[in-house]
Amino acid sequence: MRFHHRAVPIVLLALLIDAIGFGIVLPVLPDLVVHLAHVGLSQATRIAGYMLVAYAGMQFLAGPILGNLGDRFGRRPVLLLCMLAFAIDYGLMAAAPTIGWLFVGRLIAGITGATYSPANAVLADVTPPERRGAVFGLMGAAFGLGFILGPAAGGLLAGLGTRAPFIAAAALAGVNAVWILLAMPETLPPERRRPFDWRQANVFGAFKPLLAAGGAAPLIAAALLWQIAHNVYPATWAFWGGLALHWNAAAIGWSLAASGLAMALAQVFVTGRAIARLGEERTVMIGMLAGGACFLAYVFVSRGWMVYPIIFVSALQGLVYPSVNALLSRMTDASHQGALQGGMASVGSVASIAGPLAMTQALAFGAERGEPGGAFLLAAVLVALALVLVWFGVVRRLRRIAPVPA
Repeated sequence: MRFHHRAVPIVLLALLIDAIGFGIVLPVLPDLVVHLAHVGLSQATRIAGYMLVAYAGMQFLAGPILGNLGDRFGRRPVLLLCMLAFAIDYGLMAAAPTIGWLFVGRLIAGITGATYSPANAVLADVTPPERRGAVFGLMGAAFGLGFILGPAAGGLLAGLGTRAPFIAAAALAGVNAVWILLAMPETLPPERRRPFDWRQANVFGAFKPLLAAGGAAPLIAAALLWQIAHNVYPATWAFWGGLALHWNAAAIGWSLAASGLAMALAQVFVTGRAIARLGEERTVMIGMLAGGACFLAYVFVSRGWMVYPIIFVSALQGLVYPSVNALLSRMTDASHQGALQGGMASVGSVASIAGPLAMTQALAFGAERGEPGGAFLLAAVLVALALVLVWFGVVRRLRRIAPVPA
C-alpha cells in the first residue's frame, strides 16, 4: 500500500514497537504472579484478571479525556505521553518487589489510555474515508508482527529470569518515545482543533454525536460484546496454556508468535481486499464467525499441536476491528475523530473490565474442576450474541438503504 502521509509509517512503527513490548512480557507473567503472590497457577489466573481490570478501569476514565486532548492540542503530544508512561510502567514491573507494585504499574499504563486511541486519530486525520478500513487493517498487521517478535523474544529472555522481558519492554517503550519526539509530525492543524469540553470527555459524551446519527447503537453494542469475548486471549492464554497443555514460558511464547504471524498475514493480504470487495458489513460477519468457531474449538483442545491450525483460522477474526472502526469513523465528522477514538477506547475499557473478570473466573472455575476450556466457551456464546446484533441491527438495515458491494 502506498502511504500518502509520512505520519502513517511512523505511527505503524510506533505500534509495532509497542506490540513487541507488550508481547515480550506475556510468557513470563504467570510465573511472576505465582512467585510474587505465593499462590498456585489457578489462583494466579484470578490475580492477573484483577490486574487487567485495574488497567482497564483507569483507561475507561482516561481514554475519552486523551481523545479530547488530542482534538484540542494535537495527536503528537498525547501519543508521546502514552509511550513515556508505558516505559515507566514496564520499569516498575521489572523492579516490583511485591504483587502490589505490579498493580501500580498497570494503573499508570491505564491512565495514559495506551497508544491506540491517538494512533487511530492520526490515521483518521490523514486517510480518506474510503481507505480507512485498509489502513486500520495495517494497524492489526503491525500488532501481529509485534506479536511474532515479542513473545518469541520473551520466551527466550525468560532463560535470564522473569524480570528480563520487562526490562527489555521498558527499553523498547523508551526508544519508541524518542522516535515519536524526533520524527512524528503533527496531523491535526490548528484550524481543525476544538476547545476541550468536559461534557464530551467521557464515554457518553464521546458517543453522543455517533448515537444520534447513523443508528450506530447496535454496532457499538456488538463491538462491546466482541471485545469482552476477545479478552479471553490477553486475560487467559498464558495461564490456559499452562493449565490445559502444561506449557512452559518458551512454549507460550512460540504459540503467541504463531498467532502474531497469522494475524499479520491476514491483515496484510486479506483485510484490505475483503473490505474492498465485500464491504465492511459482510467483513465484520466473516470475522466474527471465524472468531466464534475458533473459541469453540479451543474448548476441545487436548494436545499442544492442535492449537496451531486453530490459530491460523482464527486470524480471520482480525477482520472485525478495522471494519467496525471504519464504519464508525464514517459516521463521525472530521473534527470529532479524536473523540470517537477516545470513546472507542472507553468501550474497549468497559470490555476490558468485564472481560478479564469473566474470563479468568471461568478459566479458574473450570480448571479447578478439571475443565479449563470454560473461558473459551463463554467467549463463543458472547460472539454469537454479537453476530445477532450485527445482522439485525447493522447488515439488514444497511441493505434496506443501499446494496452491499458484490
